Amino acid sequence: MRRLLALVACALWAQGAAAQSLTIGYAAVVTTIDPHYHNLGPNNALGMQVFDRLVERDGQARPYASLAEDYRAISDTLWEFRLRRGVAWHDGRPFTADDVAFTFARAPDVPNSPGGFGGFLRAIARTEVVDAHTIRIHTRQPHPLLPLDLASVSIIARHAAEGAQTEDYNTGRAAIGTGPYRLASYRSGDRVELVRHEAYWGEREPWARVAVRFLLNDGARTAALLSGDVDLIEQIPTSDLARLRRDPKLVVTDSPSTRTVFLSPDYSRTGPTPLVTDNAGQPLPANPFHDARIRRALSMAINREALVERVMEGAAEATAQWLPRGAFGFNPDIHPRPFDPEGARRLLAEAGFPEGFRLVLATPNDRWPNDSRLAQAVAQMWTRIGVRTQVDAMPFAAFVPRRSRQEHAMQLGAWGSSTGEGSNYLLAIVSTYDRQKLTGPSNMTRHSDPRFDALLLRGAATMDDAAREAVWREAVALYAEEEPMIQLVQYINTWAHRRGLRHEPRMDERTIAMGVRPAP
Repeated sequence: MRRLLALVACALWAQGAAAQSLTIGYAAVVTTIDPHYHNLGPNNALGMQVFDRLVERDGQARPYASLAEDYRAISDTLWEFRLRRGVAWHDGRPFTADDVAFTFARAPDVPNSPGGFGGFLRAIARTEVVDAHTIRIHTRQPHPLLPLDLASVSIIARHAAEGAQTEDYNTGRAAIGTGPYRLASYRSGDRVELVRHEAYWGEREPWARVAVRFLLNDGARTAALLSGDVDLIEQIPTSDLARLRRDPKLVVTDSPSTRTVFLSPDYSRTGPTPLVTDNAGQPLPANPFHDARIRRALSMAINREALVERVMEGAAEATAQWLPRGAFGFNPDIHPRPFDPEGARRLLAEAGFPEGFRLVLATPNDRWPNDSRLAQAVAQMWTRIGVRTQVDAMPFAAFVPRRSRQEHAMQLGAWGSSTGEGSNYLLAIVSTYDRQKLTGPSNMTRHSDPRFDALLLRGAATMDDAAREAVWREAVALYAEEEPMIQLVQYINTWAHRRGLRHEPRMDERTIAMGVRPAP
């Protein structure tokens, strides 16, 4: 009898422990715990759970006060942020304004960053620590986007991070945050283990432990959910969507996405470009992508509706811009260039390529939904107009360093606007790469056009919301005409979870434990 009672007690304890645990399947790897090293979707999602920001964004990309209890513009170039009192770091030490000042100094200057967060701090001239719970930020010019920008910058602890390197975050030594979860372990390429921060200043989390597993293979991710190995997965393979929606044991959630998929030509060279040749295999004398006629021809050769229907199986929308309908800066007058293969051939001939040419299109095959399938479909469409295209598909881990070294002549990319409004993509992807001005931090193709730089500068300094949105719409119209990057589709974000849970889908596609609750 005593043994039976002990077994029952153990079973109840295990059941209770499981009830307080959550296992999430990510579709891509978290490459680092350092929240300032690489502005990458999985890193940012993981970072939201360990670190806080002065301002946060909800699932609809709307900002709200977080570590900053409130904030206000004292003048066009001076903002005051009053910090929340009683906030403790994971090691128990108090959070103060000095940590914020330290963060702003460190974030733009992380060694070897492949795409960091300096662009979000580009407008700051200096920070002024007024007292332990008040900080003032002086901007170089009017900058109404400052609160939105700061929602992308995780606040770190000076006492833990001073002198620390990115590897110190990965080992856990410097990964001290104020967020709802503490880092327990990080196994590169495999998983992250989190534990609840019992002294968290906000709402108490229901999960004592959270495991984030990296399940890059679409089939493996679905299988893990069906077998009960994970409680929730992101980026449902489009081929599995209908089946999972029918499963009575599962719930599918979705949201319009701020992530757009596009094709980026290389602009770093004016002369011969690797992986672009004539039909005899000889390098072209000049980079063809600097000619807008070539870019327009390639765009006209793409049947975007076919990509939506046949590749994405309805989980996307054809687009010529970088934000979904209704977002701040979306231009309702701009539509994708019509599918016109004959017109594309005429433009190629006008640009000096009546017989076309050959190129290699690089793509990851494990990062975004149907990434390599989209690339393969585009390659076939381009080949039909005489631009014979070979696809070089590779794991994202191999794709990123080559992208950073400008080794791709043409590449498939995707960007999810972390601010949910028009400036983010313009700043990160389209603007001229400039380490001093902190523009173009993720502009890996080295596109540069002073017209876009001027629009970003003007819009970012426009305090009136309606006037600022008009600038972003002007930028979208210019972008659709010039097509420096060739837009393909706007994703629809999808998740699936076991019944018994409630999940809040997010436009920014981030999968976070704070968005999952036991169902009432």
